[in-house]
Amino acid sequence: MKTAVISGGNGGLGRALSAALQARGWRVVLLDLHTEGMEDTPTQIPITCDLTNPEALARATKAVLSRCESIDLVVYNAGITHLGAFDGLDEAALRKVFEINLFAAANMAQAFLQAVRDARGTHLAISSVAGFSPLYHRTAYAASKHALEGLFGSLRSEERPYGVRTIIAAPSFVATNTGHVPAGQDGTTRPGSASDGFDVMTPDEAAAVILKGLDKGRDFIPVGRVARLSYYINRLSPRLFQRLMEKNVKGH
Repeated sequence: MKTAVISGGNGGLGRALSAALQARGWRVVLLDLHTEGMEDTPTQIPITCDLTNPEALARATKAVLSRCESIDLVVYNAGITHLGAFDGLDEAALRKVFEINLFAAANMAQAFLQAVRDARGTHLAISSVAGFSPLYHRTAYAASKHALEGLFGSLRSEERPYGVRTIIAAPSFVATNTGHVPAGQDGTTRPGSASDGFDVMTPDEAAAVILKGLDKGRDFIPVGRVARLSYYINRLSPRLFQRLMEKNVKGH
């Protein structure tokens, strides 16, 4: 049985990917800070883990490797966003976004690096349209996702000789946490909870596109109509993309 490890496994997209993979006969390990309501079954293993804590990540990795004979896919899905203007962004919030979106993914990739090599498996990083383009009122989030794409895009060349694939998926707006209120006053929250999104996809729709791209062997997967248009327009004319992005995001 093939095994996938998914961080942010208790979020909307994590759950959708888990369900889709289990339907294909996979076993999934779901890592999240909170795993309430997630059943432990022969094909689903929830593990509570703060990925920003090195000791917790080491314990989680050991638990996964002891229960699973191979690690065929690791999905770096855990993430938060920051909603608001840059002039209200403090350093602590910026570092928090990077700790979860970039450093936790990097540490997790190193933890499972050899296991994925042994399985000739796949690293799948969940980025965002904000990972290859600007996004209004998301300076911290966009910066962290640009860094994430730089990390995994570069890792692709290093891991290819081991028979390992490294894929980046970039969704636009996915309704994963609709109505979620930002924690505290720092403006950080889970992605998918903002009110300024448009042409929003469901988690199941996004998961289906991601797995279809995985099946087709794509290195980069724009997820959804907005993501595809954004990718091509931004490559053709970054200035035009910026104007269109500001018009659409500011208008919601």
